[in-house]
Amino acid sequence: MTDPAAVERDAAEAASAFAHPPVAPDATAAYGDHPDQVVDFYAPHGESAVPAPLVVVLHGGAWRAPYDRQHVTPLAGFLARRGFVVANVEYRRGSSVPHQGAEGPVAGRWPETFDDVAAALDALPRLAAAAVPRADVRRTVLTGHSAGGHLALWAAARHVLPPGSPWRLPSAPPLRGVVALAPIADFAVARELGVCGGATAQLLGGEKYFAERLPYADPSALLPTGIATAVVQGREDIVVPERVAESYVAAAAQAGELVGLTLLDGVGHFPLIDPAADACAVVAEEIAQLAW
Repeated sequence: MTDPAAVERDAAEAASAFAHPPVAPDATAAYGDHPDQVVDFYAPHGESAVPAPLVVVLHGGAWRAPYDRQHVTPLAGFLARRGFVVANVEYRRGSSVPHQGAEGPVAGRWPETFDDVAAALDALPRLAAAAVPRADVRRTVLTGHSAGGHLALWAAARHVLPPGSPWRLPSAPPLRGVVALAPIADFAVARELGVCGGATAQLLGGEKYFAERLPYADPSALLPTGIATAVVQGREDIVVPERVAESYVAAAAQAGELVGLTLLDGVGHFPLIDPAADACAVVAEEIAQLAW
């Protein structure tokens, strides 16, 4: 049973993260015809015309429809104030209505969630150059929180997807790196721990498809990537526990790849995306180390 004090702390951290007013983008562009196939762009603050790195943000929310990109607009604004061009990506998520026998909205859509992330990343260099001419797409860093951390790791690993995958790239994507924030990075461990109410199995279409689709979706199965990767994780996280991140880092090491792991004491799940929290400054610094 989860410690009541930990639950109370998590609720307070979530309330702080979600208390910030939404930050309006400077531009929005579509990468497809569906209403969720859009990207919001934030220009870096200041008068300089010097090209700035592009940070691509993939929001979390267990791949479920009630959670969209709006809750990470304060993070996008925070990063823009730090001098980055920011692309806040929306994508199709699960149904807004619980399925029969489900406790809540089902996580993700197979294959649409993955279709959208792949299409968005493929379109981003063109869209960013048009929306924010200062964007230096040669210095692109992916970041994402929770389920979005999973998608960031997955998007950086498309070149090592199994042959025949519709999302596979012929070579590594041109990225400076990935900074994954409390990512759902090992599906087997996440399922064992019941992360987000069984969201990983739901994302893959249900338990009957879990083993079959795991090699196409699980970051811990898509290693090594050859792309610089860092994970930032709160030690007090009860939403996506530290063990998930540690398992991914261990899988990377087993595959011969070094993944950086920054563990933050006294930090839970939500301070990583809360501009008022010290943890968010750590995230920005991790991104800067890869981007500049």
